[in-house]
Amino acid sequence: MPTPSPPAPCSNPLRVLYRDNWLLAVHKPAGLLVHRSPIDRHETEFALQYARELNDGEHVYPVHRLDRPTSGLLLFARDPQTASQLGQAWMAGEIHKTYLAVVRGWTPEQGCIDHPLREHATDRREKDVEQPLREALTHYRRLATTEIPVAIEGYPQSRYSLVELQPVTGRKHQLRRHLQHISHPIIGDTNYGRTRHNHYFAERFGTSRLMLAATALRLRHPAHGDWLTLEAAPQDSFLAVLSIFEDLPDRTPSPLGIGI
Repeated sequence: MPTPSPPAPCSNPLRVLYRDNWLLAVHKPAGLLVHRSPIDRHETEFALQYARELNDGEHVYPVHRLDRPTSGLLLFARDPQTASQLGQAWMAGEIHKTYLAVVRGWTPEQGCIDHPLREHATDRREKDVEQPLREALTHYRRLATTEIPVAIEGYPQSRYSLVELQPVTGRKHQLRRHLQHISHPIIGDTNYGRTRHNHYFAERFGTSRLMLAATALRLRHPAHGDWLTLEAAPQDSFLAVLSIFEDLPDRTPSPLGIGI
């Protein structure tokens, strides 16, 4: 009887975007947790463990977090000193983040969402305790609009926008909650979005995902202090949905892959 072959090793879902002696930047796909969470105790796969594989098995330190359904650029420090330094820069607002999102409706051309948010309780025992309001600020600009001849909520056509988002603060679910606040929820958002629109996109494109992607980080390099810009092209499932926009803006060349 032949000896069964060992199972093939799982491929690493992270894509390396940048690596040096201090930093490791990767692209995280939608649906992957960054690290263990008490809310998802049954999960066994995390970006942290896959990043460690890419770091020759050595420990890495996440500089920030991305929500599970959000895809895009995720930055790790490769040593504790760098992690501490970048953590201080993050708290001081010295690391600049950029996201892309597809939202319901036509947003204004640009704007600033200044809307305080309450933090979500992380301990289930405190879920009924009202958390304090904290300052939350997001800048946005509209990149493209479209109108499709599909009636979803009683109107003969449905309108959508592609927006660029730059959060100044980093509250939990800030971008998702801020877009809901201005009545332009992100497509695919099961917590703060519109169910009928989410179902339409899931059926049309054969996948259900949050249309939010972290596409760029700008920071001073922790070793030499020069400005460093890291960029990540959205994954294919995100790019497929952008086909609803006929004329994406053609600005400066960008590794985002969509000409913005």
